[in-house]
Amino acid sequence: MHKLLTDNPGEKMLLLGNEAIARGAIEAGVAFTSTYPGTPSSEISNNFFQMAQECDLYFEFSVNEKVAMEVAAAAANSGVRSMCVMKHVGLNVAADVLMTLAYVGVKAGMVVLTADDPFMFSSQNEQDNRYYAKLSGLPLVEPSSVEEAKDLIPYAIDLSEKLQEPVIVRTTTRINHSTGVVTLGEIRQRVTRGDFVKDPLNLVPVPAVARKLHVKLLQNWESALELAEKSEYNFTEGNGEGGIICNGVSYNYVVDAVKDMDIKDKVKILRIGYSHPMPASLIKDFLKGCEKVLIVEEGEPYMEEAVKAFAQEEGLVLPIRGKAKDLFTRLYEYNPAQVKGCIAKFFGIEYTPPAIPDLSDVPEVPQRPPTLCAGCSHRATYHEVIKAAEGLETIYPSDIGCYTLGLLPPLSTADFLLCMGSSVDTSGGFSKVTDKKVIAFIGDSTFFHSGLPGLVNAVYNNHNFTLVILDNGTTAMTGHQPHPGVDMKQLNLEGYGRVSIEAVVKAIGVPHVAVIKPYKVKKSIEAIKAAVNFEGVSVIISEEVCALYAKALKLSKRKPFHVSDKCKNHKDCINYLACPAFYIWNERVKIDPDLCTGCAVCAQICPENAILPVKASA
Repeated sequence: MHKLLTDNPGEKMLLLGNEAIARGAIEAGVAFTSTYPGTPSSEISNNFFQMAQECDLYFEFSVNEKVAMEVAAAAANSGVRSMCVMKHVGLNVAADVLMTLAYVGVKAGMVVLTADDPFMFSSQNEQDNRYYAKLSGLPLVEPSSVEEAKDLIPYAIDLSEKLQEPVIVRTTTRINHSTGVVTLGEIRQRVTRGDFVKDPLNLVPVPAVARKLHVKLLQNWESALELAEKSEYNFTEGNGEGGIICNGVSYNYVVDAVKDMDIKDKVKILRIGYSHPMPASLIKDFLKGCEKVLIVEEGEPYMEEAVKAFAQEEGLVLPIRGKAKDLFTRLYEYNPAQVKGCIAKFFGIEYTPPAIPDLSDVPEVPQRPPTLCAGCSHRATYHEVIKAAEGLETIYPSDIGCYTLGLLPPLSTADFLLCMGSSVDTSGGFSKVTDKKVIAFIGDSTFFHSGLPGLVNAVYNNHNFTLVILDNGTTAMTGHQPHPGVDMKQLNLEGYGRVSIEAVVKAIGVPHVAVIKPYKVKKSIEAIKAAVNFEGVSVIISEEVCALYAKALKLSKRKPFHVSDKCKNHKDCINYLACPAFYIWNERVKIDPDLCTGCAVCAQICPENAILPVKASA
């Protein structure tokens, strides 16, 4: 049995933040779950996927976040508790749904979980999704610990049902990927079947209906505000004339700082966990008892702006600061030392940070830039595209996924990137206003997510570019989640369909389509060259299973290769491919047999044919 299905209230369990969130959904009686995977949220959906094989929880890897929210909204409007999960930029994709769903509302509890990524550990921006709550008018709650991450899901589900609208739960990477002790709670019964009651004058927001629904949303906001004022997740602790208002993981840094600096009698803390609507009365009362207030929040000055507005409404004149050149930054994650330093500076507390140890005698740690895995078929495809396009001035729009790692030399095959699916769309623009050959890259999962509309647009508008679809049979970068093109029988799962990328591309009307096997270098270069020379939209589908996924599936293993004595040390293998299985020893190229996957791409480009399979041991 999956550990998160353990029905033993009171038992303590060490869980990752994302596991705790998934457990919270089980305790809340959530019966319908959906997602498009994205770090730092991916483990939530991975656990849903696993649990769905063992119980009546429904889970799906939806084709994108918009779809995930819409299927969950349908379930919630049929009386089934639902939850959709995504990373912060995924909410941009689903924003169209969110704004109107706030009007339409839900019948059963629905949680929209957005996992923000301060410091951009695995993201293209660090947007602060608290503003989506403000934009949509929906309630938002955010945990400060792993255990709270679990407890907030049932709370949010109940809040959603009370208000009859979705509730946003915002986490950050530090919560998602921390580990903590969690006390298991009661598991509510899941209701997996519902009934949709027709009510078009409240559920179909044509303008006349939407105007009425907006009134209801604003009335709900008043109810949500009343609940925020009383919420157990908004609380004050400590005494003193100095005040600190904080949220999320910052609360932990503040508590530690106050304790370590022994200033409990000088500073009191207001922790905001139910952060939209902001509890105005609670905050105003807190401000009245303070001489000055510091706002500690990662990301944007979301709370700071609200707190200053509340102070103005009450006619309070006191220093309220947070984001400033001499205090907190809007960039990246915070850390305990940073928070201590800013608290000391703002409140005029004498504080000497610990001495930085002298590391001058310690060798510098070698930098390890992000790179494609050994044997990754994307590396082969990139090399083949470069060879096929020799002599041409090129632009390489790239997309979100492993293939973004083609950015660095020697591949250097990423010139422009915005978001999921943008490689296809921007290629059309580049092809219309420049004379350079445009060759775009997109992954298989990303193609299904948001590459299709751009390709339809390109065919319709007669754009001129080559799209390379890198089909490695899985959603690789976020942890090998399936997508519509995956053969689910390889995972021993029945009941799924499978969509052929080749069939879809041809059905759209792309006039030139070719499928390559990137481990066959010469044939692949020839096929790519023909596509690049084609006037109009051309598509190359590069099919080869992800090397790590193949290992997980225990697919047939190839023999590793080694560099023989025939090597003249040209280093073409390193200069063109830079596979991490290569290393230099005594100024000679070597191959680590434990890393080599036996793809044989390097052997095919070696001018002396000096790279050969390792012979089996006698």
